[in-house]
Amino acid sequence: MQYKYNDFYGLILVNKPVGITSFKLVYIIKKKLNVKKVGHCGTLDPLASGLMLVLVGKYTKLQEKFMKQDKVYLATIKLGIKTDSGDLDGKIISQSDYSHIKKIDIKKALNSFVGKISQIPPMYSALKVNGKKLYELARKGITIERKPREITIYNIDFLDFKKDTFSIRIKCSSGTYIRTLAEDIGKKINTDTVLINLVREEIGNYKISSAVNIDDIKQNDNSCLQQI
Repeated sequence: MQYKYNDFYGLILVNKPVGITSFKLVYIIKKKLNVKKVGHCGTLDPLASGLMLVLVGKYTKLQEKFMKQDKVYLATIKLGIKTDSGDLDGKIISQSDYSHIKKIDIKKALNSFVGKISQIPPMYSALKVNGKKLYELARKGITIERKPREITIYNIDFLDFKKDTFSIRIKCSSGTYIRTLAEDIGKKINTDTVLINLVREEIGNYKISSAVNIDDIKQNDNSCLQQI
């Protein structure tokens, strides 16, 4: 007897919690809705939270329509520490003094990143090189040369500065790595930096305020699905 799946389809705006992978999020939704096909339109690291666009059923064929959209992130960056992954998931590889850093130094550095800039993707990323994901190589201790890519930072808003951390809001083009941006800001202000919190607030015209939490998605209930 053939297993019966629900014939649900549509778009779900999901607020991914910290601590799970994007793959796990998709798996949970697939099981809850009891559907055959579910896909997402842009990953978030396990330590990051926020908006993800999840496609269900025949909407998975529309993935290209939702990719490559501009994003808005809220990021908190810690001074004086650098890890091999650029976030708190990695091992600390260096520490440096940050007592010389003032609010004005950070603001000046932020301004220098606005516009079209070149960014080298981090080793701890899902980007594929010669068919292999970079993070798979990084976990084996392998580092390879990555080609810089052009991205656009539309604006960076400075939010606050508390002792050894500062928070910013970034509007950027698709393909921007905020972990890398955090490290590059550190280089500008002459200290180590690491990303300690990241929330994706917007993707294109979609906002986190319209997203549902995983727990809000009920078993075999398609009320969370949007049609476009």
